[in-house]
Amino acid sequence: MLRDRIEAKWIDTFAHTFELCHVRKGDPVAILSESQSRQINVHLAELALLRMGARPFHVIVPTPPQEEMVPVRSTGSSHAIQGLEPVVKVLSGGIMIADLTVEGLMHAPETPAILGSGSRSLYVSNDHPEVLERLKPREELIRKVLIGREMMQKCKEMRVTSAAGTDLRIRMEGARVGGNLGVVREPGKLASWPGGINSCFPPAGAVNGVLVLDEGDLNLTFKRYLEKPVRLVIEDDFVTKIEGKGLDADLHREYFAVWGDRNAYGVSHVGWGMNPYARWEALVMYDKKDTNATEQRAFAGNFLYSTGANPSANRYTLGHFDLPVKNTTITLDGEVVVKDGVPVGELHMAMA
Repeated sequence: MLRDRIEAKWIDTFAHTFELCHVRKGDPVAILSESQSRQINVHLAELALLRMGARPFHVIVPTPPQEEMVPVRSTGSSHAIQGLEPVVKVLSGGIMIADLTVEGLMHAPETPAILGSGSRSLYVSNDHPEVLERLKPREELIRKVLIGREMMQKCKEMRVTSAAGTDLRIRMEGARVGGNLGVVREPGKLASWPGGINSCFPPAGAVNGVLVLDEGDLNLTFKRYLEKPVRLVIEDDFVTKIEGKGLDADLHREYFAVWGDRNAYGVSHVGWGMNPYARWEALVMYDKKDTNATEQRAFAGNFLYSTGANPSANRYTLGHFDLPVKNTTITLDGEVVVKDGVPVGELHMAMA
């Protein structure tokens, strides 16, 4: 059992991360949190920034009422701000934001206004600080993700195949290409920690084929490894068939359907993990309350398929799945970037 106790090593970890975000002495930094935020991380962010000589201040809002009939998890679409204009105004001051909300502002409705002002934001995932310590940002990983981002920006088609039966084609022209570095340095940008993912939001109607979730693949919304295969048929972005027998297939059918929203079946973002320090097997080491499963989005070589909100396609919904798939081969315009679950060429990164 992990304890929520301030440790000097965790202050060091937070300071290291903020330094890689180019926070300097005297810089104002907003620590955004809500009443249900993991308080130890809020405290560690403050202590690290003070140690660095920055000028942190807190923006704290109540966690909104739960209005959905099912738990909302790992959406990246926090509703904590709820359009509160004074909060948006403070965060839109061209500052650095340490985002400690439960879900994060990645797809939040207020984010375009905040980032459009020149502010930049780092979402600190709702993980126990031990997870964050193991997955602190590294310059070499940042460099590799930037290489992958450039490759993704230049390509016209991504194809994903596997021995289990996955065969997806993704049209990349018009995609909103990102890539999570684990740090944020430029005005108007957003990242999350842990990082190490190349990803994009495909344009409308860009994704077709079959995605097979095999034994050992993950559904991070459920924080669960699959024990039996689930086959998703995808037509013009939307899951149209969920094939499979047993608990895993039933869970997917139920959570897709409960939203009563076609957009919940649509593709959100796609990409692949780059981080050799992120571990596929680590989810079994933690109580569910201690992990947000962000680590498993980033483990090296996984194909990450996500459903739900997609701003590139003008689709919004609270229904969301993150589905890291092992042992795939990913090509960009025919060039292999991941072979049987291992990044290759310039994208390969050995652990130090």
